[in-house]
Amino acid sequence: MANKNKIKTTAGEKIFDTFNVVFMLFIMIICLYPMLHVLFASFSNGVELMKHQGLLLWPAGFSTEAYTAVARNAMIPRGYMVTLFVVFVGTTLNIIMSCLGAYFLARNDQAIGKAAMIFIVITMFFSGGMIPGYLNVRSLGLFDSIWALIFPVALNTFNMIILKTNFMSIPASLEESAKLDGAGHGTILFKIFVPLSKATLAVLVLYYGVAHWNSWFNAMMYIQNRELYPLQLILREILIVNDTSNMTAGNAVDVEQVSDTIKYAVVIVTTLPILAIYPFLQKYFVKGVMVGAVKG
Repeated sequence: MANKNKIKTTAGEKIFDTFNVVFMLFIMIICLYPMLHVLFASFSNGVELMKHQGLLLWPAGFSTEAYTAVARNAMIPRGYMVTLFVVFVGTTLNIIMSCLGAYFLARNDQAIGKAAMIFIVITMFFSGGMIPGYLNVRSLGLFDSIWALIFPVALNTFNMIILKTNFMSIPASLEESAKLDGAGHGTILFKIFVPLSKATLAVLVLYYGVAHWNSWFNAMMYIQNRELYPLQLILREILIVNDTSNMTAGNAVDVEQVSDTIKYAVVIVTTLPILAIYPFLQKYFVKGVMVGAVKG
């Protein structure tokens, strides 16, 4: 009886489904191969890698010398510590500033709310520029300080507007009930608005965290002390400036074999934390980007 009720698929539908599967597998391979190429190259022998032509489907002469050089170099762990500090402290400050700004702009009883919003939006299109920003950092005493990587980017206007939109979707009756019970603005914000906006806040944590993790330009302008170099500035020095002397100096490795593969190894080391964290935030990311998409 079950077979009689089964819906039969036509030949055209089977061909269409097969084409979809093959096409999506092709797209997946195209997206995945660059990452696999970097991974395989990082475990390759430098001389064999230079001789290799065509697609790299496995390590060319398996070797871990590149990762040995990375592990022995003091710049990498020090850069990790600086970057982790900037990511955690900077992201925490970003979320606090975004919550405070979004809460103020989302309140309907603020007479200057619309005027403030106009001035805030203007900053998305116009800025003081690089030289005024540099002079501002110097005048505030932040130059060559790790705080120069945090305070100048304490608030992102676009992210604050996203959070403001989410706050505005929270029923006003909840705020009114809290006020009747004697709750102040701090209680309303952190006990009502923030718990009800976890999905959006998770997305903002991802946005801010990735921005801090990938940031190198501010460090290049404001940091002179190499002890305060973040990880991405060290990566830029290796990949763009093509300077691997700090990675091979004092190490018992063949510079010729490591100089190329070490670049791939550093890319893996610097991107692995983000790749490991993203799957845990993906479900919140999908919920967060849908906030405000359906109006009812």
